[in-house]
Amino acid sequence: MSKKMKPADVRVGVIGYGGAFNMGKGHLTELAAAGATPTAVCDLDKLRLTVAAQDFPGIGTFTSPAEMLKKSDADLIVIITPHNTHADLAVQCLKAGRHVVVEKPFAITTAECDKMIATARKNGLLLSTYHNRHWDGCILEAVDRIVTKGAIGEVVRIEAHMGSWGQPRDWWRTSKTISGGILFDWGVHLLEYTLQLVRSEIAEVSGFAKRGFWAAKTPWGKDTNEDEGFLTVRYAGGAWSTLRISSIDSAPPPGWVDVTGTEGAYRFDYKTYTQVTHKGPATVTETGNNRDSEHKKFYRNIVDHLCEGAKLVITPEWARRPVHILDLACQSAAKGKALPAKHK
Repeated sequence: MSKKMKPADVRVGVIGYGGAFNMGKGHLTELAAAGATPTAVCDLDKLRLTVAAQDFPGIGTFTSPAEMLKKSDADLIVIITPHNTHADLAVQCLKAGRHVVVEKPFAITTAECDKMIATARKNGLLLSTYHNRHWDGCILEAVDRIVTKGAIGEVVRIEAHMGSWGQPRDWWRTSKTISGGILFDWGVHLLEYTLQLVRSEIAEVSGFAKRGFWAAKTPWGKDTNEDEGFLTVRYAGGAWSTLRISSIDSAPPPGWVDVTGTEGAYRFDYKTYTQVTHKGPATVTETGNNRDSEHKKFYRNIVDHLCEGAKLVITPEWARRPVHILDLACQSAAKGKALPAKHK
């Protein structure tokens, strides 16, 4: 695909049209809004292909990635499948000369990420991950206040957390083999937030996990996700961050992310923020609503990159960082010791 082409010339295919969130339709709709042309859909379930054909009249439908890559002229393939299939499908598409966007998480191991990146580089192709939450209103507000304006001074500690008490849902995201574990779903979003606030290289990661409480109560048995996952990241610049995702937390704290700085603190969830600063001897607390999210910027950037050579925001190297942290955390939990980061 050459530069300086029109957005409508970007022909798009998706692998995976089913799922609880109707994600295939969502991706194609967002791409169409960015000016691209939905061209092909691949799904093992023929009923989902029938739905896709109704949603996008005239779109090509295929029951295997190989068939789609052989018969479709799609330039950009979006992979919307279980986490453990991302890497192999991405490599297959890249080797077939197609640009690739992978749903998050990018993959479930660092080695998978590195293989995908190497294949994209070798073939001179775009590779990215659908980190649309990079443009969540909550993190846009936090970056503006904390990074741009320095409202709470130097960032020292970030604590990200999510969870409650309750048996995991019976679906593939509850399988550690398929999903990567409890930290890989919402955890990858919270880490991506964190990495926007800590502008420093990852130095080492420690991971902790509790398993076995829910396992006997799910169809996945011993392959059930951890009951709780916890990790600590030490950054080269001196800051540190933690992430906790739990299904055994009977008293979860408020908010999603707590940031401690030398001159204040900041807490946010999706809708609201609380900022605490100091003015002389007085402590000043400000609360408010986060700005609107700008999720459409993800695919606009992808299309602009392909057509105009715009700088890619979510590079594969950026997408590798949270997966590398999660991978190291799982290894650390099993080995009982902190592990150093390996940079590309």
